[in-house]
Amino acid sequence: MGEKEKPGDPSEGPTPETNPSTSPKHPSPVVPAEKEQEAGNDMARANTSSSVNPSWFTPKRLLFIFCIINLINYVDRGAIASNGVNGSRKTCSESGACSGGSGIQGEFDLTNFEDGVISSAFMVGLLVASPIFASSANSFNPFRLIGVGLTVWTLAVTLCGFSQNFWTVAVGRMLVGVGEASFISLAAPFIDDNAPVAQRTAWLGAFYMCIPTGIAVGYVYGGWIGQYGWRWAFWVEAILMLPFVILGFVMKPLQLKGFSPAASKRASRAVDDGSEDQGCELSGREEVADKSSKPSCSSGLRVLGRNMKALCLEKVYVVNVLGYIAYNFVIGAYSYWGPKAGYNIYHMSNADYMFGGVTALCGILGSLAGGLVLDRMTSTLPNAFKLLSVATLCGAAFCFAAFCFKSLYVFLALFAIGELLVFATQAPVNFVCLHCVKPSLRPLSMAMSTVSIHIFGDVPSSPLVGLLQDKINNWRLTALILTSILFLAAGIWFIGIFLQGVDRYNEDNEDPVAAVDKANSTPLLDQRTVETA
Repeated sequence: MGEKEKPGDPSEGPTPETNPSTSPKHPSPVVPAEKEQEAGNDMARANTSSSVNPSWFTPKRLLFIFCIINLINYVDRGAIASNGVNGSRKTCSESGACSGGSGIQGEFDLTNFEDGVISSAFMVGLLVASPIFASSANSFNPFRLIGVGLTVWTLAVTLCGFSQNFWTVAVGRMLVGVGEASFISLAAPFIDDNAPVAQRTAWLGAFYMCIPTGIAVGYVYGGWIGQYGWRWAFWVEAILMLPFVILGFVMKPLQLKGFSPAASKRASRAVDDGSEDQGCELSGREEVADKSSKPSCSSGLRVLGRNMKALCLEKVYVVNVLGYIAYNFVIGAYSYWGPKAGYNIYHMSNADYMFGGVTALCGILGSLAGGLVLDRMTSTLPNAFKLLSVATLCGAAFCFAAFCFKSLYVFLALFAIGELLVFATQAPVNFVCLHCVKPSLRPLSMAMSTVSIHIFGDVPSSPLVGLLQDKINNWRLTALILTSILFLAAGIWFIGIFLQGVDRYNEDNEDPVAAVDKANSTPLLDQRTVETA
């Protein structure tokens, strides 16, 4: 490879000393900044995700698509817990007359323990796959990883529909967790990147609003479709998700902030080396770099270990997740034991519908309100912790007071206000997870946050609350003890106000390309914000 002649090379162009009278007629010498800009332009052309996008694929449509996917995910969670899909065991009376069971539990004659395993089996896949998908974003395009995850999810729910025994259902549910892992790790960072700055937290609130909404819709959906056969619940879910699977592969991939394509890295090396005119030498370096950039198992594990250590050393992140675990411990037990507690304390004949309706409505309004309020306050880490601690403290007070009254109507009014305030934490808590770490750590931050709140929060809370109720045999007292844990969550988040937290969203990536490709590192679908800035 020989040297290429460049019209702007200082070694060939005239200098002011040799021909001062004609210097205005010749192009000025190319300074390093211009070379840097040229390399940046080359990288912009290489990065198709930031240079060319389908005109119809706007940030609002991205949010809408991700909300629908999230909704389908949680409809599945609600459906498998519904009476229409989950069903009941076969029962036999003392006289020997037996009634056939219904749903999964009835068809496969599952014990309550086996039924419980099926409902929480997705956690196994989620736990294993979340760190893998999050760390894979360093080597593969994150948008394509979401497409891979949705493919696994679709195949997994299809397998659940064709299952023939307990083990095939359990394996199918584990694979559902694997598929869901990519989406929960990567969707929120994409939304955070593409949302308008003044509405960033509100967009996160709209996304997380789909969690309580999806579960509530799943209860109704499962009960309705169960009359046609529980298998249809999973097959219809697969059909609904299929268009988004296709979209994940046929669309031009988007790039996350903090992750640079390989072409950009090579261009940055050209600038770092000082010139492009070192032809053969530069080519050799690129070949070595290409070989070294190929992901290996050992290097991937080292990177994952280093990133995990960085998360554990980030005090703001640790405090935020600890508060989130305490919060989710209560919310998880509410969703499982709430209807039964309401039936025993207030003798509700339709406790399922009452609790489901209150939770769905308050989840929608609370999640949206939390994001809007934080945007109005100005989205900063201290403000997020202020909103988290105040909303949780007031929500805990209303929920605690609700269980102290004997009147059903007073209980419903106070509990609805309490849940509205409690659900207002959804957007702020995830805003902190995204902004207290550097951009390249956001997928892992979201993945480990989700895994932690499940493993230490809602998964153990249901059996522990059941054990407590077995000991004291008083649903009102059990509910009050459970609700008091929300005060602990408020206290933990209150500590976060005084931590020296820095919003690291705009922090340069450790990769050398950050200095060169900074203007193109934000993968906004709509570039008008950049142009008008």
